[in-house]
Amino acid sequence: MIKVSEEAKKKIIDLMKDDGFDAAKDYVRVGVKSGGCSGLSYDLKFDDKKGDDDKVFVDNEITIAVEKKSFLYLAGTVLEFSGGLNGKGFVFNNPNATRTCGCGESFSL
Repeated sequence: MIKVSEEAKKKIIDLMKDDGFDAAKDYVRVGVKSGGCSGLSYDLKFDDKKGDDDKVFVDNEITIAVEKKSFLYLAGTVLEFSGGLNGKGFVFNNPNATRTCGCGESFSL
């Protein structure tokens, strides 16, 4: 399961609305792809379709779709949003990551 913090929920709803998506019926697609200085990087986008290989979770009124192959890397992750002085954006607090880069956008297991 992937959890969504209250701050991330608010930002997701705003961004989905700006992009023509509806948080009540559309998905936040979260995944992992090769790349980044630590080997793997996070991918987050909005989608209105569920794939055949997707695992779907609802947390804090946000529906999250994750491909099965990415789910192994993301189980237990908390999606948060940071708007502080050190940078602004979504933050993946992933308990499976053994090493992350300085910016937090990539990780390794």
